[in-house]
Amino acid sequence: MQRVTIAQVAARAGVSTATVSRVLSGRGPVSAGVQRKVRKAAEDLGYQVNSIARALRNSRTDTVGMVVPSISNPFFTSLVESVEHALGREGKELLLCDARSDPEVEARRLATLVARNVDGIIVSPSHGTLSGAAVQETAGRLPLVQLDRFVGGTSTDWVGVDDVAAMRQVMDHLHAGGARSAAFAGSLLTNSSTEQRFAGFRRRSEDLGIAVDPDRILLGDYSVEWGETAAARLIAAGDLPDAIVCADDLIALGVTRACRAHGVDVPGRVQVTGYDNIEFSRLSEPALTTVDQPRERIAAEAVRLLAAAAGEADGDRGPSAHIALVPSLVVRESTRARA
Repeated sequence: MQRVTIAQVAARAGVSTATVSRVLSGRGPVSAGVQRKVRKAAEDLGYQVNSIARALRNSRTDTVGMVVPSISNPFFTSLVESVEHALGREGKELLLCDARSDPEVEARRLATLVARNVDGIIVSPSHGTLSGAAVQETAGRLPLVQLDRFVGGTSTDWVGVDDVAAMRQVMDHLHAGGARSAAFAGSLLTNSSTEQRFAGFRRRSEDLGIAVDPDRILLGDYSVEWGETAAARLIAAGDLPDAIVCADDLIALGVTRACRAHGVDVPGRVQVTGYDNIEFSRLSEPALTTVDQPRERIAAEAVRLLAAAAGEADGDRGPSAHIALVPSLVVRESTRARA
């Protein structure tokens, strides 16, 4: 079957090929009535825009690349979905890459996206330092926005949440529920998310007089398995703290699971908090008190920053934007104080 041409669409709609081009590209003034005629003609004939030709003509592909540390983490899955929706509203498509929490894999994914001529890249770096070279090199070649996590010392835009402010909310809530001692369960301090959350935890604990023993700082990875291991260590050591603050919901789910297995009541004996408000957090037993990140707003800001960067002429790039949105605490049954 031969490919339908723009001329055939124009003939069917009774307009010029230039008018068809304006309607289908969304550029130039065309009345609503003519737009309807052209779109109906294109649909009737099964016309499809030649994306390759359009990319060559406009010097853009209307595609954006995105690299996340791990697509298996439900938080990043939902964040990708939010970004895809935000891009869709701008008429753009998403090319997704999984870095597998490996800076070397991440660097290859970034290079691949550049080679595919995407219009820009949104990346959540897998490592706070080792990701820096590839992120900065990529940012020198096309618009790039860091999302959620960031690499220090890079000159790119970033959007995420204020993790320190989030931990202030968490610790104030736990203190109101009677916590006077706490443990922290997170990943290794190799990414900005854990670093900032741990810093906020320590700072607010000191402000409130909540005791944090060094052997109650447990660092592993973002997984249910690590949460189970961390909780089992605390339980085996005896004299549990009043609260276990987790750097993400997966860890918190593992902690509550281990507590159930060892007969430790949550929140009666120990309060547990998570971070990210993934879907499973409300379905756990007990349902998790957690920090909710405004994913839709984060995604919309990232897409806006990327579009702004793409629209700036070389040499006119202003200071990098650093947008930290304020998250909210979702109080459920794993803690004692009420909202």
